[in-house]
Amino acid sequence: MTALEISKASDARDDVLVGPAWLEQHLHDADVRVVEVDVSPTAYDEWHIEGAVLWNIYRDLKDADYQLLDKAAAERLFARSGITAGSTVVFYGYGPAIGFWLMKLYGHVNVRMLDASREAWRADGRPWVTQHVVPTPTSYPLPNEDRRIRARHWHVHHAIDATARTIVDVRSLPEYDGEQFWPSGGMEEGGRAGHIPSAIHVPLDELRDEHGAFRSDPELRAILAPVEEAGLADSAEVITYCTIGARACTAWFVLTHLLGRPGVRVYDGSWAEWGRMRTTAVAQPALA
Repeated sequence: MTALEISKASDARDDVLVGPAWLEQHLHDADVRVVEVDVSPTAYDEWHIEGAVLWNIYRDLKDADYQLLDKAAAERLFARSGITAGSTVVFYGYGPAIGFWLMKLYGHVNVRMLDASREAWRADGRPWVTQHVVPTPTSYPLPNEDRRIRARHWHVHHAIDATARTIVDVRSLPEYDGEQFWPSGGMEEGGRAGHIPSAIHVPLDELRDEHGAFRSDPELRAILAPVEEAGLADSAEVITYCTIGARACTAWFVLTHLLGRPGVRVYDGSWAEWGRMRTTAVAQPALA
C-alpha cells in the first residue's frame, strides 16, 4: 500500500468511525447523539454508554412482519431520539451498522460507528449508566430514501445468475446450507431454510478484533475476497443479505465505507422475508 493509499484509507475511517477516547471526550457535546442498537432491551437495561438511547431492531426498526419502518416512522424515531439534521450520531452495540445504514438511507451526513465493542468500553472504565435516557424531542423531516443503497426482493430476483450483479449471503454456514432458518437454530412457521440461488457465502465472523475494532483494510479485503473473486468489475452491483438485515448492513458498511466499493445495496428484507415468501426460489444444499 502506498503512502497516499494509506492516507486515503485513514481519512475514510475517520469519516465513519470514532474511537472510545473520542466518544468519551464528546459525550456531552450538544450535537452528539449516541444510539445502542440491539435485538432486545436486555443488555441496554443492564448498562449502556452514558447518554445513549436504545434502538431495538424488532421494536423500532422492523414491524411484526420483519419489514423495515417507513419514512414517517423513521422521522418519529429520529425525533424521539433527539436527532436533528445537524447531529453527529454514533452507533454501537449488537447491530450498529443497521442504524448507520438507516440514517444514510435518508441522507444523514454525520453518522459514525464506535470502533470498539460495548464490552471493551466498559472494560476500559469508560462512563456507563443504567438509567434510561429520554432526550428532548426534535423535529426531523426526512427526504426520500436513497434507493441506490437498498434492494427489494424484486431486485434480488433479477440479480440471480445475473453477470453484472452478485448476491452475498453473510449468514452462518448452517443458515446458508439450509440447516437453520434463524441464527439460534429455530425455524419459522411457513418458512424455508436455505439460501438465495447463486448467492456466494461470505461469513463476517473475523471482521473485528478482540476489542471489537474493525481490522485493517488488507485484512478486511482478504476476508471479503470472495466478493472480488466472483469476477466483478468495480461497476458491478453487489447485494448483501442475512436474516433481518443487521449483518448485511455490516458487510455493506465495510465494502462501501472502509474499502470504497461502489454499487453495494442491502437487501433489508433478507431471509426473514425471502424464506417466507411462497414464490421465491430457495437453494437447500442440506436437503440435496
